[in-house]
Amino acid sequence: MMALNRYRLRHLVKDGHRGARLASALLDRPDRLIGLILLGNNLVNILAASIATIIAVRVAGEIGIALAPLILTPVILIFAETAPKTYAAIRPEKIAFPAAYLLTPLLKISYPVVFIINQISNAIIAVFGIDPKEKDNSPMTREELRTVVHEAGAMIPRRHQRMLLSILDLEKETVDDIMVPRNELSGIDLNDPADEIIEQLTRSQHTRLIVYRNDVDNIIGMLHARHILRLLRDKTDVLSEDLESICTEPYYVPEGTPLHIQLLNFQRQKKRTGLVVDEYGVIQGLVTLEDILEEIVGEFTTDLQTFNQDIHPQEDGSFIIDGSATLREINRQLHWQLPADGPKTLNGLILEHLENIPESGTSLKIKNYAIEIRQMADNAVKMARVDVLK
Repeated sequence: MMALNRYRLRHLVKDGHRGARLASALLDRPDRLIGLILLGNNLVNILAASIATIIAVRVAGEIGIALAPLILTPVILIFAETAPKTYAAIRPEKIAFPAAYLLTPLLKISYPVVFIINQISNAIIAVFGIDPKEKDNSPMTREELRTVVHEAGAMIPRRHQRMLLSILDLEKETVDDIMVPRNELSGIDLNDPADEIIEQLTRSQHTRLIVYRNDVDNIIGMLHARHILRLLRDKTDVLSEDLESICTEPYYVPEGTPLHIQLLNFQRQKKRTGLVVDEYGVIQGLVTLEDILEEIVGEFTTDLQTFNQDIHPQEDGSFIIDGSATLREINRQLHWQLPADGPKTLNGLILEHLENIPESGTSLKIKNYAIEIRQMADNAVKMARVDVLK
């Protein structure tokens, strides 16, 4: 009874399993259940010992008093304790559910005796500050739930296990971990000539674009490709004022927002794209609903130009990696363990480790990864060669 899986038991109760319902009712008051079982168990054992002693005395005389315990102890230990209880612990449902049909009426019949025994025992344990009616109803922690998912085995397909674990990990990650950084943002500058804007719109791979004037900090709004098509259908000459008129209000996201909260915020606000800003209101990057969903289900983009574009495998087993590539994405794609608890990008990791602006050709070692800086640009690592040391 005590070895039953409580979560499976609740599931069977909801499904209407009668044996599970009886077992669940008995387990609601474990003090009464234990009192009943031990009452019967000790009654049978003592009775067996008494009968065995009487038989041994009649057969062997006074020496039988000494022989009875020696013979009866291994018999009771093996056939009444160890063997059946081991089997029941391994196959609890096969024993507990049928036993519940017997224990339920026995509890009603012997309730007065069980009640007295429980009152005395409960009074004793109450001295130690324990309430026998108190049950452990604490919910499972995230780590305990991760263990349950891991141990589900073939009951949950491996891909589904990864998705469930990814959902649990959303609490650990923030929008900073998955956002497109500021220096990689692409958008429309309304101060550019009209022909350049049209050319940029036709070559854009994105459905939603940032619209700004002069600088990305001067955001006008977000532009959807569907609205552009409608505008081009009605007009041949598109002016900056026309684009500004069809922009939607930008949606801002505070940096450090956990992904599971931002997912709900996207749902409540009916938004798909957000601009990540710091405490001073300065834009740090852009996060999309698709980015968060990919954290759960994995990459599902069909754009081969944007997939894995920052990591280039080499014939010698090393990798040429863009300095702006996030450490989290590198670790996930290459199954590495670069430290990702500080800087978010490979460039940031190298600069933090060296504590200065390096030159091309500089080599360093971080953990068991050999890094050689191949190209520098604008005081940042543009490209680096990374190899795993054996």
